[in-house]
Amino acid sequence: MEVVVGITGASGVDIGARLLDVLSKGGHTTHLVLSDSAIDILSFESNTQVATLKKMASRCWDNSQLYAPIASGSHRTDAMVVSPCSMKSLSSIANGYADTLISRVADVCLKERRTLVLVPRETPLSLVHLENMVKATRAGAYILPACPAYYTRPTTVEECIDFIVGRVLDVLAIPHELYRRWDPPSELFDELP
Repeated sequence: MEVVVGITGASGVDIGARLLDVLSKGGHTTHLVLSDSAIDILSFESNTQVATLKKMASRCWDNSQLYAPIASGSHRTDAMVVSPCSMKSLSSIANGYADTLISRVADVCLKERRTLVLVPRETPLSLVHLENMVKATRAGAYILPACPAYYTRPTTVEECIDFIVGRVLDVLAIPHELYRRWDPPSELFDELP
């Protein structure tokens, strides 16, 4: 599978980094696009270096390179994941304002009916945020909030990240074993009428 991974300037950049790592180790072709804000956030909240991310990707693009092949519908990618997706990027994508490579590739995914997964990491959400999520969903995007499950009883941040990345992989139909799937104890069913 050929996947574009956009990492924007929201908290949670390690989710995008882990996704890129899993895709790369799985033999998938990856295109990495980092926003300027994402580069800043990496230095604030992550031990991952930009150079390390770039080594994981099959190809890296600057967010200003609107002439990159992935900016065209004639370049055949399978999907794009924007993780984390800032509210600024969400607004650009939802409203068709393709002024960066990330928003342009997302626009291409929508117009070409390719899989687009947006992983917002914001709370609480304003009405504007929610309306932009609805617009993006109506246009064909998947909105996959960075919300870990607790039935897996995570004890580390990494386990929470793996759950979110696993859910992204589920949307992309890529098999994985990043988290334990819901399997309720059988005694729960014994108590039902």
